[in-house]
Amino acid sequence: MTAEKNSFGAKAELRVGDATLDYYRIDAVEGSETLPFSLKVLLENLLRTEDGHNVTAEQIRAVGGWDPDAEPDTEIQFTPARVVMQDFTGVPAVVDLATMREAVVELGGDAAKINPLAPAELVIDHSVIADLFGTPDSFARNVELEYERNLERYQFLRWGQGAFNEFKVVPPGTGIVHQVNIEYLARVVFSRNGVAYPDTLVGTDSHTTMVNGLGVLGWGVGGIEAEAAMLGQPVSMLIPKVVGFKLNGELPDGSTATDLVLTITEMLRKQGVVGKFVEFYGPGVGAVPLANRATIGNMSPEYGSTCAIFPIDDETLRYLKFTGRDDDQIALVETYAKANGLWHDPSVEPRFSETLELDLSTVEPSLAGPKRPQDRVPLKSAKPMFREALNSYVDGDSQQDSVDESVGETFPASDPAAPDADAAPPAPTHTAAANADGRTSNPVAVSIDGTDAVVDHGAVVIAAITSCTNTSNPSVMIGAALLAKKAVEKGLTRKPWVKTSLAPGSKVVTDYYDRAGLTPYLEKLGFNLVGYGCTTCIGNSGPIIEEVSTAVNDGDLAVTAVLSGNRNFEGRINPDVKMNYLASPPLVVAYALAGSMDVDLINDPIGQDEDGANVFLHDIWPSPQEIQETIDSAIASEMFSKDYADVFAGDERWQGLPTPEGDTFEWDADSTYVRKPPYFEGMSAQPSDVTDIEGARVLLKLGDSVTTDHISPASSIKADSPAGKYLSEHGVDRRDFNSYGSRRGNHEVMIRGTFANIRLRNQIAPGTEGGVTRDFTAGGEVTSVYDASVNYAAAGVPLVVLAGKEYGSGSSRDWAAKGTALLGVRAVIAESYERIHRSNLIGMGVLPLQFPGGKTAEDMGLTGEETISIAGITELNDGTTPRTVTVKVEAEGRSDTFEATVRIDTPGEADYYRHGGIMQYVLRSLL
Repeated sequence: MTAEKNSFGAKAELRVGDATLDYYRIDAVEGSETLPFSLKVLLENLLRTEDGHNVTAEQIRAVGGWDPDAEPDTEIQFTPARVVMQDFTGVPAVVDLATMREAVVELGGDAAKINPLAPAELVIDHSVIADLFGTPDSFARNVELEYERNLERYQFLRWGQGAFNEFKVVPPGTGIVHQVNIEYLARVVFSRNGVAYPDTLVGTDSHTTMVNGLGVLGWGVGGIEAEAAMLGQPVSMLIPKVVGFKLNGELPDGSTATDLVLTITEMLRKQGVVGKFVEFYGPGVGAVPLANRATIGNMSPEYGSTCAIFPIDDETLRYLKFTGRDDDQIALVETYAKANGLWHDPSVEPRFSETLELDLSTVEPSLAGPKRPQDRVPLKSAKPMFREALNSYVDGDSQQDSVDESVGETFPASDPAAPDADAAPPAPTHTAAANADGRTSNPVAVSIDGTDAVVDHGAVVIAAITSCTNTSNPSVMIGAALLAKKAVEKGLTRKPWVKTSLAPGSKVVTDYYDRAGLTPYLEKLGFNLVGYGCTTCIGNSGPIIEEVSTAVNDGDLAVTAVLSGNRNFEGRINPDVKMNYLASPPLVVAYALAGSMDVDLINDPIGQDEDGANVFLHDIWPSPQEIQETIDSAIASEMFSKDYADVFAGDERWQGLPTPEGDTFEWDADSTYVRKPPYFEGMSAQPSDVTDIEGARVLLKLGDSVTTDHISPASSIKADSPAGKYLSEHGVDRRDFNSYGSRRGNHEVMIRGTFANIRLRNQIAPGTEGGVTRDFTAGGEVTSVYDASVNYAAAGVPLVVLAGKEYGSGSSRDWAAKGTALLGVRAVIAESYERIHRSNLIGMGVLPLQFPGGKTAEDMGLTGEETISIAGITELNDGTTPRTVTVKVEAEGRSDTFEATVRIDTPGEADYYRHGGIMQYVLRSLL
């Protein structure tokens, strides 16, 4: 997409080798010289997409004249160059595209015209589970089980791979989306249709920010924004504050990239960077290897920033060459970045909203836990800090939280979305006896494969080298393997109660392990390959060792998991595990050897050699020189070229999937995974006039800070929930329910899980908690939100939701808006909104309104039992957006009105609402 207007005369020519490309000069805008790198990328984006309607000269001037101290209040329209998806969150986007194709045909158009307008790439990485471990065939068996569980989804994605232009799928068993992104998909600079411009993206996964390490601006979004971007629509955003993070010095021996990122996470959490951009600058940037930059960018959701970006410099070019990018692409990146002011100059200090500084030499070995990634634990203090934390777990005071990987938000584990929510409630916790040293202890004897052992509080029952955060970083991955080699040579073994797993982010990792001769040592300690994908970090750890699970539950033990991931919320990793610690891959191996968090790895022996002599961690910890020598000898750029040469083709199993053909998808009427949604039923080629809302009832009346976690379905499906009943009625056994995430392509499941969080408090039904409401078509009886919505729909009654402050806060989720719309909700009236959820509601044809002048539902005398009508919406038919509408409230014996503010904030949003939603708007545009 290029500018229809060129108000600043920014369009120019760039010579790259033998080619001449157009580009848009950032320095054409006054004030651009001292902008942070990230805002320069946004400025270029606006210059290149200026159309005078969605993107205006005023927006461009606002970015150039950005005031770093001002609170963000200027909305701009950002058009990403591409979209990247993982399979859980990508499936519904492809379902919607497939449905749009059928709608186009029904309206007399050509189905083949419905394609992503921006490159869209989906990596299947969220579905493999580490069921089997520690055996040579663990990988093959886990992939086999993955295909059995997800056959319908994979057939659908295989069809989409062939049916859509600009849409590519990386098949299962290949890698993690973010590692594949930095090693292969990322362009850094695009050359497309004769125009050079920065690579930018949105992704349907919170850790999309990993690519920020390459100087690529992008972040995680919900499915609606991703679909819009795929279809060429801009993402609405405020010009953010930018926090500058200055780096100096170099990491000391013994400290890893993981230790660095845990330190940065702790610092930025304390600083408060939610909703802000973080940008790294200063003389120390050049000393940070690209793999470490990617690790830092990856953890952006953990410290809360929108992105965490590094500028383009020589290290960027080195990494592109290292990972097998061709010479022409590398030349384009260098020439463009230097010509357009995007090349890092360490002597220049841009203007920032806030600044922090870190001397890398002060970073020490660390973990984070036992339940939040920002709670850093120095390794030297890990044992006493574990003992201190343990007290709350054995006393039962711990508040369990979990997270849905697609968006990165916490929710209570008692939520039906939480892992194992349908299991029987745990036995009451108790305080076990204390040992002579004062340690809380409750040893339980266990026999594992003929070996007698004792497990106690703090036992490490999962040690997992996993997650996009660290498996893309050769220094920590080689470090883990060298530590394993030294441990095996000393005669050390993992403790028998530890479930060990290795889940690299790409096949390159296992290639360099094999080439360095390190694979046998990892396997000797039980770190056999279990899969290429997100396993333990997203809760796909699989069951712990059966005998250990029994002991843990019989003794009500607070056992631990140690993983090289980015998320460690309680209830997330495994239902048997209460305490979870993030650590570098070498420390994961070390804790598998030690077998407990109740060990001082600095001063206590990690085990004994064959002669019975104590072995300490420092005896087997590899030096930086050893790690670098192994990297130099074992990793070469041709390995990346080979492994990614045919990355979209897949193996024989993928290629052999029975897959429908044709421009439109053959929906299976019996499928419980992928179903055709009703978004376009009865749609006409031209939009009908919008109408006022008459005689609506209140589906829910909610308080403050209702998040997308409260609204959107996530994680496991309870058997007695509307979604569970639906699956049972369709012949699905309880053990095969899978999760809401895996069934996002079935709107019937997702509607039934909307507003189903058991911590949701609907004030219409006081004294209740969960996804229930009162159904006024049935005399006000209490029933599920879904069942009430069905009755209201049958009676032709529209619905509204009343809410308090910050409605829809948390990260974006497409089903928070989709489910709301499909339940029949026509409008939401809240005190205030989270910006993206407000926009998503409009994208689904739901009208967001705001109570007037800081008033609340209580101030307006609303109980939720009223009938509500909304007049004045029809002004939109005249091409204008009303500032307010009139809300009429009727109940027994009273009738009142008030003016509500219309929160349709941009011309593009008004277009979406007039058409009934963003998908309808785009579809008609393509007709």
